[in-house]
Amino acid sequence: MNLLTIHWALIGIWGVLCLASIIVFVISKRSAKNMSELVQRTVSWWVMVAIFTVSFLVSNTVSIIVFALISFLALKEYFSMIPTRRADRRVLFWAYLSIPVQYFWVYDSYYGMFAVFIPVYMFLFLPFVSLLTQQTVGFLRAVGTLNWGLMLCVFSISHAAFLLILPATETNSTGGPGLLLFLLFLTQFNDVAQYTWGKLFGRHKIIPGVSPNKTWEGFVGGVATTFVLALLTAPLVTPFDMIHAAAAGLLIPVAGFVGDVTVSALKRDLGVKDTGSLIPGHGGILDRIDSLTYTAPLFFHFTRYFYY
Repeated sequence: MNLLTIHWALIGIWGVLCLASIIVFVISKRSAKNMSELVQRTVSWWVMVAIFTVSFLVSNTVSIIVFALISFLALKEYFSMIPTRRADRRVLFWAYLSIPVQYFWVYDSYYGMFAVFIPVYMFLFLPFVSLLTQQTVGFLRAVGTLNWGLMLCVFSISHAAFLLILPATETNSTGGPGLLLFLLFLTQFNDVAQYTWGKLFGRHKIIPGVSPNKTWEGFVGGVATTFVLALLTAPLVTPFDMIHAAAAGLLIPVAGFVGDVTVSALKRDLGVKDTGSLIPGHGGILDRIDSLTYTAPLFFHFTRYFYY
């Protein structure tokens, strides 16, 4: 792995964050509108980037543990929102227990079990545990919501962690860490870009019944910006040629949008604004990783299909 390239990539991320912080500071001072949420978001980004940088530089093992913790917190938020039966408490224990097991397969580079443990074994096991309670009222709803939570918060996010252990190739000396940086940076940058374009030029709503603030202008502006950034950064940290870089530059922002509105639909169904309050200005962990729940598995399998 080319550590120098990774270090320069991290320095670049910190540079972007510094520039964004200066812009936010200027806007907050000159704007007559209340910019407290934007300031809170920026401060939270400093904390999140710092945690990510430290874990990333220490070791892959630490980074995998951080992702496992993210999955735990996201699943905890999810379970705190959905209606559960008293009989489901025993099932929740097994759902939480699946997190260290799933991330062990990542640590062990055991792709076979990684790919089937949750969507096959846990998908079949949780209904069995649930039926042992002999509470059949609400059974279908319970097993459906529990398994969807595991897919969303654990299985999907674990794909980002698995990127870390992909080896370097002849065309990509940074290996998995470079791919993970590419995924995370573009996913989060796309969120910011779509939010910014929407705030500045948003007029035509896409799906107001699910997410009233999402506009076509924000979506198209975010996709275009992320697409250009993907073409510029792919040669630095990925093995992609221009065609695959372009494909990834479209895949990530579109998938990120779908992940965002999917979690928005979940929150609207449950009647909550945010999944939690752990991250000031952003809401909960699940609010922050909603886009990643779709971009991580799709980008992982896109990369593995063409290059590994």
